[in-house]
Amino acid sequence: MKNLTVPYSEELLLHFNCSADLLEKELQFLLAVKLFELKHLSLGKAANFCDMSKIRFMFRLGEMKIPVINLDQDEISEELRDD
Repeated sequence: MKNLTVPYSEELLLHFNCSADLLEKELQFLLAVKLFELKHLSLGKAANFCDMSKIRFMFRLGEMKIPVINLDQDEISEELRDD
């Protein structure tokens, strides 16, 4: 897997009030969330991206009030027709 380096200031560490390791994990999680919201990653792949179980990732999405089912109206209609 490739790595991405993102510079951040000490101020960001102070804002989150955590260690650099925890901040980096949180930023990785937030990137996974955004990629999931934009439908660039499935739920499972987004969870894997930030090294979480699907259940834990879904729980965190719920805490953020982000829907776990990420389908538009046409996709929902198609899923219902398939049954």
